[in-house]
Amino acid sequence: MSLQKLILPDHYTSKLDILNTEIAIKLAKDTFEKELADALRLVRVSAPLFVRPESGLNDDLNGVERPVQFDVLEMHSDVQVVHSLAKWKRLALKRYGFGPGSGIYTDMNAIR
Repeated sequence: MSLQKLILPDHYTSKLDILNTEIAIKLAKDTFEKELADALRLVRVSAPLFVRPESGLNDDLNGVERPVQFDVLEMHSDVQVVHSLAKWKRLALKRYGFGPGSGIYTDMNAIR
């Protein structure tokens, strides 16, 4: 959303400065995350930033995207920046032993 399209009430002033606004946003996100996880019996797990191409875990969501790929010398292998965690989450649910009525959630970082 551009600032030109932002509609604020007349005489609006923020109750918080920019730093405290960021702190409040973080508190709201953390509170939502905890409450949702508790209600749905979810466990937070770390997601990969990169996967090996041969793993088959990087989804080609729309058939047009090409993954960002580079080599990791220490691994003697190429890796790709993750597009989607859909396949990875299904594998993680199995690997961590989750069954019906519980599950996982994660934060995803991606380049698109």
